[in-house]
Amino acid sequence: MRYRVGVIGATGMVGQRFVRLLENHPWFRVTALCASPSSAGKTYEEAVKGRWAFDCPIPEYAKRITVTDAAQVEKVAAEVDFVFCAVSLPKSETRALEEAYARAEVPVVSNNSACRQLPDVPMMIPEINGGHAGVIAAQRRRLGTKRGFIAVKPNCSIQSYVPALTPLLGCGIQKISVCTYQAISGAGKTFARWPEMIDNVIPYIGGEEEKSEQEPLKVWGTLSPSGDEIISAAEPVISAQCLRVPVSDGHMAAVSVSFERKPSAEEMIAAWRQFRTEPERMGLPSAPSPFLQYFDEPDRPQTRLDRDFGGGMGVSIGRLREDRIFDWRFVCLSHNTLRGAAGGGVLTAEYLCAKGLIEAKE
Repeated sequence: MRYRVGVIGATGMVGQRFVRLLENHPWFRVTALCASPSSAGKTYEEAVKGRWAFDCPIPEYAKRITVTDAAQVEKVAAEVDFVFCAVSLPKSETRALEEAYARAEVPVVSNNSACRQLPDVPMMIPEINGGHAGVIAAQRRRLGTKRGFIAVKPNCSIQSYVPALTPLLGCGIQKISVCTYQAISGAGKTFARWPEMIDNVIPYIGGEEEKSEQEPLKVWGTLSPSGDEIISAAEPVISAQCLRVPVSDGHMAAVSVSFERKPSAEEMIAAWRQFRTEPERMGLPSAPSPFLQYFDEPDRPQTRLDRDFGGGMGVSIGRLREDRIFDWRFVCLSHNTLRGAAGGGVLTAEYLCAKGLIEAKE
């Protein structure tokens, strides 16, 4: 089965990454590329001229597609089975646009934060909380739809350390302190467009620390008995600091963690190396296998060496050692625009298609 796919916000960095990832995808065929009115009516090649963020050329399939105004919801709805959304708009406008597509019976897989904390919107890392897709039925009742809904992926900053902590939840995680070192592509930038980041660190990313402390609790939450909402976990307590560093791609996290029952180093490493996931078992095209890797070397993971593990969809862990304040500390790494953004969105869509929650119209 081939699904017709649209990308909303196709000219931005994450939208461009979607365009790249969807080239030759075995399930998905791009039939609509959408952006702001200033890009509408141009070919995609014209619309991203001077703004293409990658060293590789624009995929041939995309060059001649005429960009559609993202606000033309009904027009786009007739051309697609579902859409990816990666717009750069105020939250209220993003939510309104995504709900407009959903009400037009178009499933939306969103990279944006506007709907992440809505209790009937699943915020998915498919390897961890695929069961949260069960809330979609309740969301459809709220929206009055049969096909349309919104699913979101979490913030890129949490996708390096939440996967590493998930196999350890059975030991009773009580407190987490995390410092993230985040690449400039997370701000939609390259060094050519942001030269002031060269030889520089900025110890502030607006709103990032709040997301890093709150979003893991929803990912680790549970579906209510009625199935009408996702109830966020009450603990562990998370304290986060987020820094922008002069790296093109790849978010690194330094994690310290305390447990109710302190596991041994051997138990933790075994838990990481033995962790297998539903997307792996399902054979989804974008699912890494394995999802997690642990390095014994004291100087790994490294951003340049390890961000592309699992096609950029895996998570790398290393430097496990005892902590003088917490129980253990370690370092982990993920690719922020693949696992953390567009790639995570593509995997989420594959999962929802495989579960029958996104259906082809024809």
